[in-house]
Amino acid sequence: MLEAVLALLGLVVGAVVAVVVMRSRGGSVEALRGEAERELATARREADAVRKEAEVAAKEHMLAARSEVEEQLKGRSLEVARSEERLGARAAQLDQTAADVAVREGKLSERDAALGEREARAEQLVDEQQRELERVAAMTQGQAREALLARVEEQARHDVARRIRTIEDEARIEADRRVRNIISIGIQRTASAHAASTTVSSVTLPSDEMKGRIIGREGRNIRALENLTGVDVIIDDTPGAVLLSGFDGMRREIARLTLQRLIADGRIHPARIEECYGQAKQEVEEEIVRAGEQASFDAKVPGLHPELLKVLGRLKYRTSYGQNVLSHSVEVAHVAAIMAAELGASQKTARRGALLHDVGKALTHEVEGSHAIIGAQLARKHRESAAVVHAIEAHHFEVEPQTIEAVLVQAADAISAARPGARGETMEHYAKRLEDLERIATSKPGVERCFAMQAGRDVRVMVKPDMVDDDAATILSHEIAREIEDSLEYPGQIRVTVIRELRATDVAR
Repeated sequence: MLEAVLALLGLVVGAVVAVVVMRSRGGSVEALRGEAERELATARREADAVRKEAEVAAKEHMLAARSEVEEQLKGRSLEVARSEERLGARAAQLDQTAADVAVREGKLSERDAALGEREARAEQLVDEQQRELERVAAMTQGQAREALLARVEEQARHDVARRIRTIEDEARIEADRRVRNIISIGIQRTASAHAASTTVSSVTLPSDEMKGRIIGREGRNIRALENLTGVDVIIDDTPGAVLLSGFDGMRREIARLTLQRLIADGRIHPARIEECYGQAKQEVEEEIVRAGEQASFDAKVPGLHPELLKVLGRLKYRTSYGQNVLSHSVEVAHVAAIMAAELGASQKTARRGALLHDVGKALTHEVEGSHAIIGAQLARKHRESAAVVHAIEAHHFEVEPQTIEAVLVQAADAISAARPGARGETMEHYAKRLEDLERIATSKPGVERCFAMQAGRDVRVMVKPDMVDDDAATILSHEIAREIEDSLEYPGQIRVTVIRELRATDVAR
């Protein structure tokens, strides 16, 4: 406010000075001075009036501010008083709560004491009852526990055996219904003739005098041929034929083509043998590639790596129990795909895993290990999917199958291998397998006789009725089946039947 008064005073003084200057130009100095003094007096009076008004306004403003502050202090005082009242009430409430808690604690202590007395009395009654029961039953507590456990164990054993029979019956009915349909469709669509390859190949000669030329002077020609091809050349009294013997089908085929080229050319000497051997080897390698591509086409499995196709084609010259492995792989691919379609699984994965499941057999002469693991490593190396690799390595339980496609590859492999006429087996292996089956069954307690039927695919076990009841017979069949599965290698499945007694009605039927 003072700044405004001083500013107004400065304006008035400036106006007076200006008037004086302007009037000095037209009037006398005295007149101007008088007028200036009058103007100055007037300005001072006005300034004093303005200053007084400003002082009055400042006092009024200070009084209003003071009253406002006093009102605020009075409101806060009221709030503090109310807070103190609430705190006092809360403290009184807490004191009352503490008193109630103390009363409850006293009551709980009394109740605990009463419960302790009751527990002691209950324990005393239990001891008295137990002593009375032991006196009446003439058995100790341990003996009673053992008798009860034996009874419970017998009942549980009976329930388990009955449950096993029920589950087996239900599973057999459902499995027979579905499996017959799936397997019959698969076999019908993929049935093909398999000629059992042996370890001997025959080469027809135009005349018997060719045998001498094949042998050569002092046997140099036949030695050169055997050293190059790795097979045995058998020249005996068989008219118009030479036999080539060897376990490696590919080497045997190379030797056969080499010998045919030599016979057609007529020139037989070590240098020409080596030349024909190179040509035959090249021809067989090309045929291997074509066989792999044809198998991939027939099985509807596109996009295989060229190296995988080459190894797959080598299975054309590999047999298993007389069954051509490449044809077997294609057949397994078709059967697995049909079952995958019926079950809603991935047909692509099932086909691919089934076609490649035996690819490791082409390398078993070169790499040590199971053909399933070798095949899985080869497929993984050439970037096949994890599902396909798992199906390959799990088809002979080297690893536990984790996918439905792996289980389908196992089943399709067993179907192709076990169907009638698919595979041949030597008499020695056949007899040994039957002996092992009978040995496992007869080693169990209570077994009287054992019969291996249906070429070893059905095992009938006769037990002593006084030693093995119906429940034990059910459990015994499972034990025999598990031991056969763990200790023997066999194609397909083996059915184990335990028979307690043979009645006249059974014989009549």
